[in-house]
Amino acid sequence: MATTGHPSTKDDILQHLLKQGRSTAQDLSDSLDISPQAIRRHLKDLETEGLIAHRSIQAGMGRPQHIYELTPAGRDRFPHHYDEFAVSLLDTLAETVGADRVGTILRKQWERKAMEYRDLLGSGSIAERVAKLVELRRGEGYMAELIELEPESDGESSRFVIAEYNCAISSVAESFPSVCGHELTMFTIALPDCQVERTHWSIDGDNRCGYLIRAK
Repeated sequence: MATTGHPSTKDDILQHLLKQGRSTAQDLSDSLDISPQAIRRHLKDLETEGLIAHRSIQAGMGRPQHIYELTPAGRDRFPHHYDEFAVSLLDTLAETVGADRVGTILRKQWERKAMEYRDLLGSGSIAERVAKLVELRRGEGYMAELIELEPESDGESSRFVIAEYNCAISSVAESFPSVCGHELTMFTIALPDCQVERTHWSIDGDNRCGYLIRAK
């Protein structure tokens, strides 16, 4: 990803907005350890480039605050491995063999991917395998993050969340939403000794997809 002028700082701002969904200039300044004045210059440039937009909210009796978030063009700066050709191909298949057959094909594809993951993850601890899974997802274009949660009670094993802040197959998911359900099944197959639950879903308006993973 590249932007004009101070690319590393601008990339940091875009990645922060991708992960958080929205932010103020002061929040960005605090998080990135950059002066508010410098942050505002970068925000102005990014807005001029059409990568971010702001809306104003009234906070108390003071001046309105500007809340910044990514535009569709800003989100497109992050990797997408499947493009319009993939969607067009699936549309053609649906017209040729029917939507049900396409659904079956997609399910089998995700099951195959799940088995590939299982083989690559090996037989280490849950923590090791989940960390490896996150690395694999990053290699495929997902901005994936691993979060370890505290056990809910004494004696319970650790819990993990895989958060994905962009979708490398967003074009496919928009036209064929069933692939998102297959993704949940894929993680379950890849980690057979784990319970996997969806916690966040970008299709529902969340700024990320999230999966809670714990031992069965």
